[in-house]
Amino acid sequence: MIHVILHCSGQTYEQNVPKNSNLVVLAGLKKFPGLRYGCGMGRCTRCASKVISGGEHLPTPTWKEEKMLGDKLNEGYRLLCQMSINHNIELIQEETPLKPAWKRMAQKL
Repeated sequence: MIHVILHCSGQTYEQNVPKNSNLVVLAGLKKFPGLRYGCGMGRCTRCASKVISGGEHLPTPTWKEEKMLGDKLNEGYRLLCQMSINHNIELIQEETPLKPAWKRMAQKL
């Protein structure tokens, strides 16, 4: 089992999940409480989370993560819908969902 720690909305959720779990799928099945998510397909960024520890074991970001997260990838953010968890990990979800990169860029103009 993989140990997951999620900090979200002022609370900490700790849970063991099976290897190769997708946390968004588990949240949709009501098996991982507290996780914010939306489309489950990498389009909305509602599941974007900052990896506090365990990121070195994650797969390379997908093209969807690169497109939707942009420079936030360099800050440790990942889309949880786009990966399976195979090692212990600690994450934080900000109070306000992260906006897609193209929306953040448009706001700067």
